[in-house]
Amino acid sequence: MPHAALSAEFLNALKARRNGRDFVAESLVASRSALLIVDMQNVFVDPAGALGVSTASAVVPAINRLADGFRRCGSTVAWVRTTFSDSGRGRWQRYFDGLAPGDGGEALRQNFYAGAEGHAFWPGLNRSPADIVVDKDRFSAFVEGASDLEKILQARGVDTLAIAGTLTNVCCESTMRDAMMRDFQCILVGDACAARTDSEHIASLENAARFFGDVMNTEDVLFRLEASA
Repeated sequence: MPHAALSAEFLNALKARRNGRDFVAESLVASRSALLIVDMQNVFVDPAGALGVSTASAVVPAINRLADGFRRCGSTVAWVRTTFSDSGRGRWQRYFDGLAPGDGGEALRQNFYAGAEGHAFWPGLNRSPADIVVDKDRFSAFVEGASDLEKILQARGVDTLAIAGTLTNVCCESTMRDAMMRDFQCILVGDACAARTDSEHIASLENAARFFGDVMNTEDVLFRLEASA
């Protein structure tokens, strides 16, 4: 099952802090909105993958609904994946050492090179040739030099992002933080994100809602997107 949602107590406190508003982004403009699906790759989504996240496959239906809805409304859909290369920018990869049981780091890192089975997108995802695919070599796609995502979105006039994928508290939150600091309006789609534990997932959603944008569910996002379209 997907992770738990934010508690009513937290949401009520957040609403009071926002002077009675449920969300900062009370409306969306379809032509200026993009869905970013982060790291839904075999290495994470396959339960037997080197970094398998047990709930990642459970959020695939929500991600597919979002992708279909964004396309139907004429909005941008972008699939963002972690891709390593021999560019000389790999010192940070040392922090992968020991993340997988019995792994010294290098076997795990090999999953992120193009052509590796772990690098590929999970086959159950509803992708379209019209979608954008962006490779990043950092947790956040908006770190300088990590990808061309910011330029691509700016060229399309995008100023609002709905972020889904895995892990909630690592690449999804990191991407949201950096996008918000670049003046994008950001939404983390809680029921379309996956983390290793409920506690990590909820802590990330709470942090995102307090400081970096909105946390909505799939229905919240699609309702506002379709209203504008």
